[in-house]
Amino acid sequence: MDLHSSIIGEGKPFIILHGFLGMGDNWKTLGNQFAEDGYEVHLLDQRNHGRSPHIDEMNYSSMAQDVVAYCEKRNLENIVLLGHSMGGKVAMQVAGEAPYLVEKLIVVDISPRYYSPHHQQILEGLTALDEASLTSRGEAEDFLSKFIKEKGIRLFLLKNLYWKTKEKLALRLNLEVLKENVEEVGKALGSGIKFDKETLFVKGGKSNYITVDDKPLIDLHFPNVRLEEISGAGHWVHAEKQKEFYNTVKQYLDNK
Repeated sequence: MDLHSSIIGEGKPFIILHGFLGMGDNWKTLGNQFAEDGYEVHLLDQRNHGRSPHIDEMNYSSMAQDVVAYCEKRNLENIVLLGHSMGGKVAMQVAGEAPYLVEKLIVVDISPRYYSPHHQQILEGLTALDEASLTSRGEAEDFLSKFIKEKGIRLFLLKNLYWKTKEKLALRLNLEVLKENVEEVGKALGSGIKFDKETLFVKGGKSNYITVDDKPLIDLHFPNVRLEEISGAGHWVHAEKQKEFYNTVKQYLDNK
């Protein structure tokens, strides 16, 4: 299986993995910025998301192998690998299983620990949206507001909408498989996964996805880690505090 991607710029390969219910295009603005710094940025759609293939199997080992296969097919090596949330877990798995491939690892607002399922309301809303006969994006947002109060989250999710026909909107998500495997998305990183090279964890100051109690576990898997917090940011730290996030990552990449 070959993942869909958008490739921006030329230079050192920089792979970006989106979070649950997202897509590579969520990172386009930051991708352009990193491309201007001399990176060849690959914005991947992970399996069952965006324009990548739909497949029944959905776990971190298989998703990591998707990324490894993507890189090997294109002869990418010594990559910078960044992942947010679910994508961060995939990035950790890739670094542990294929350390020869990864030069620097960046994990955004996710810990190696287990997370209980917490997307039920969102998945319920998206399922109802997918079954409704909606004819405009505005109508879709109004519909989704019955399930999701936060406008920012609604707009993020609605980026998955596309015109399946001239009359019908649909979602670029394999909703059935994602709902069936939501427990897999929360699973902890395997105890044998370890990555000794430079690693950056970035957390949002207002997010509880990474807590003080997570630090020993992070250190266990990633002994060469530094943890940076971006004040005032929630879980979507890269979108909420884009300038601060970019500067934090760039300083790490420039070894400052």
